[in-house]
Amino acid sequence: MPAPLVHRSVEVGDITMRVTEQGEGTPIVLCHGFPGLAYSWRHQLTALSDAGFRVIAPDMRGYGGTDAPTDVAAYDRTHTVADLTGLLDALGIDDAVFGGHDFGAHLTWDLPALAPDRVRALIQLSVPRMPRQKIRPTDGFAYMASKHFVHFHYFQEYGVADRELDAAPREFLGKIFHALSGDGNYLDCWKFPTEGNGYLDVLPDPPALPWPWLTQESFDHYVDEFTRTGFTGGLNWYRAEDLVWEQMAELHDQPVTVPTLFIAGAEDPVLTMMGSKALDLTAQMTPGLRRSLIVPGAGHFVQMEAAEQVNDAMIEFLNDL
Repeated sequence: MPAPLVHRSVEVGDITMRVTEQGEGTPIVLCHGFPGLAYSWRHQLTALSDAGFRVIAPDMRGYGGTDAPTDVAAYDRTHTVADLTGLLDALGIDDAVFGGHDFGAHLTWDLPALAPDRVRALIQLSVPRMPRQKIRPTDGFAYMASKHFVHFHYFQEYGVADRELDAAPREFLGKIFHALSGDGNYLDCWKFPTEGNGYLDVLPDPPALPWPWLTQESFDHYVDEFTRTGFTGGLNWYRAEDLVWEQMAELHDQPVTVPTLFIAGAEDPVLTMMGSKALDLTAQMTPGLRRSLIVPGAGHFVQMEAAEQVNDAMIEFLNDL
């Protein structure tokens, strides 16, 4: 019988985090991205727990049952790293394996440089490790937006995307989950000009649920949570990109030497946006990289779209540590 799934709130520094836990053993902390929740790791929780690990999935700062400060500066690296080290402290854990997806991976790639004593290993999904950008992120976003619609740029002005997405959470979540999946065509967004368009205008319409990897019940859970909380907390991670870029100036390109597993869907548009050399650069910047698994047919939400393959790769990697 699987270990019980435990939901609880934990005081972590200046916020309260809602955490989902399952199992006992080596701690594995799984960090979701946008638009995600601890629930995005539902397929991993029981599988890793059954394999003998203690799996800890927080709603990240700004999401779900975790506090969502309104100040964009509250989403910089000082705060987001303190969330993870503070979570370990609150749970009485010295160090852990950290897994990240999307913005969760963006954060945990930086964790070995900022909290080296707390990181045992990394499991990174969907976001390659890339060299530090030479220009400020928002300058890059603005340049791209001069060519075509770019969500990174659209999200920067506080309140604009918030109002659009908060008014239509079901429509937005259906569109973004499909567009970024292996069956979607996310980069069709780039066919639209920036002027006069919101995110809902450029995202393609999804097919009716259920999909092979997403049930109506699971989708409704996301809709219920984001209807309750809105999207501002998640959008603030995008708005803090300049702050993170500044704070990581001396550390971003530090080699990642802890044991690392990288997993991505072959159809993930992030790989296309990062460029053909993204995987090679990840390997160069990650001497600890033990394996890169690229899953055929899967898109950005690889932990949900190809849960069994992801779980098997995670367990194999963890057992080899």
